[in-house]
Amino acid sequence: MLFGDEHVRRYEETDGEVGYDWYKGAPILILTTTGRRTGEPRKSALIFQEVDGRYVVVASKGGADSHPAWYLNLRDDPDVRVQIRGERFPARARTADPDEKARLWPVMAAVWPDYDEYRRKTDRDIPVVVLERVS
Repeated sequence: MLFGDEHVRRYEETDGEVGYDWYKGAPILILTTTGRRTGEPRKSALIFQEVDGRYVVVASKGGADSHPAWYLNLRDDPDVRVQIRGERFPARARTADPDEKARLWPVMAAVWPDYDEYRRKTDRDIPVVVLERVS
């Protein structure tokens, strides 16, 4: 099973042929943010779902008490790049508001049921992020 930088590398090399279908069939995209300290591109392989023409990811960090670095990066700079299989495109990231999150959380938990366990593990409000394609 692929993780971290190796997952990103293999995904990019194969246009997602290796790495798109992850553990238990969860679909993966590559999210590129701009490092808030370095200004350098930072890439993460994330479980996602397409909902109403937008792409949804969860900033779970396995239920840790702190946000993942990629989420902190996009809070500072919401202009991101997304790769889904061989398709690459610019997007704008935003945190779902509470009503939207209530609708999207069950969609994401259906894809990755561990999200419900992660939510129980932490007092942190785990953000749901919506990625909207920029023309």
